Amino acid sequence: MNNLQLQEKDIEKEIAQLEDFIKSDIDARELKRAIAVRMALSGNIYHEISKILGVSKFFIGYWKKQFKTKGIAGIKLGHKGSKGYLTARQNTEVIEWLKNKEYWNLDELVTYLAQEFGVMYKSKQSYYELFDRAKISWKKTQKANPKFDKELVKKKTEEINDILFKNKAGIESGEIIVLFLDECHLLHGDLTGYVWGQSKIRIEVPITNEKDRQTYVSAQ
Repeated sequence: MNNLQLQEKDIEKEIAQLEDFIKSDIDARELKRAIAVRMALSGNIYHEISKILGVSKFFIGYWKKQFKTKGIAGIKLGHKGSKGYLTARQNTEVIEWLKNKEYWNLDELVTYLAQEFGVMYKSKQSYYELFDRAKISWKKTQKANPKFDKELVKKKTEEINDILFKNKAGIESGEIIVLFLDECHLLHGDLTGYVWGQSKIRIEVPITNEKDRQTYVSAQ
C-alpha cells in the first residue's frame, strides 16, 4: 500500500469518526463544526461549505486544524478549558483587531476569541457588544456603480449650466422652453442585505447590470 492509499484510508477513518459524532446528541455549535470539517475532508471547496453552512473560510480552516491535531476532542465545546470573559488588555486587543479588518463575520469573531484567548461566550449578545465597542454595526448594504465617474458628471453638469446661462434671456422671456428628462428604475431590493460594518461608513455593493427592473421616464 503506497502513501496515497494510506492517506485516503486515514481520511476515511476521520470521516467515519465525524459521522458518528454528528449522529450523537451534540450541541448545535459542535454539529456545525463537525459538518464543516467532514465536508472539507470529503473534498468540498471552502467556498461551497461557507455558502451552505453560513460560516467563514477562517471558521472551516480553524476547526479542521483543531480536528487534525486533537481529533473529536478538538471540535468539542470547551476543549481548551475556555473561560467566559476577556481581561481588560485582551478586550483592547480584540477591539483593535476588529477595527483593523475590512470585512466582519460573527463566526470568525467566535473562532478568533476561542483560538487566541480560550474564551467562548454562551450568549451571542456578548459578541455583539464587542462589535458595538469597535463601532461595527449590523446594517443594510447600498448599491454603488463602480463605473460612476465623478469628474465626468461634473463636466456634464458644467456643460448644461453653460448652455442655460447662454440662453438665459430666451428662457426668461419664454422663447426657449427647457425640458428636464428624468429616469428611474424600480427594483425588488433583493440585491442588498444586512452585514456587519463600521457604524459611520456606508456599506456599498458594486452593481453594474440590473436586468430585472422596471424603467420609468418623465419630462417636465
